[in-house]
Amino acid sequence: MSIMAYKVVEISTVTDDEIERVVNEWSAKGFAFASIHFVSTQASRRPVMAFLFFTGPEGEAAAGTAGKVRA
Repeated sequence: MSIMAYKVVEISTVTDDEIERVVNEWSAKGFAFASIHFVSTQASRRPVMAFLFFTGPEGEAAAGTAGKVRA
C-alpha cells in the first residue's frame, strides 16, 4: 500500500513565470499539483505570496525532498 505525502512550496514572487517554474520543477520530481492558495493584503489586490500544494508517494518525501523549501 502506498501512503500519500504532501508537499507545500511557498513562493514570494507571485508571477505566472514563477508559478509555472515551481509546478514544472515539482512535477518533474514525481509530485502531482493539487492546489494553489494566494495571500494578499488589504492594501493591494495583487498576491504577495502563494502556497502551492502537491501530492506524491511517501518515498519521494522521505528521500530528501521533504521540508520547507522557499522558491
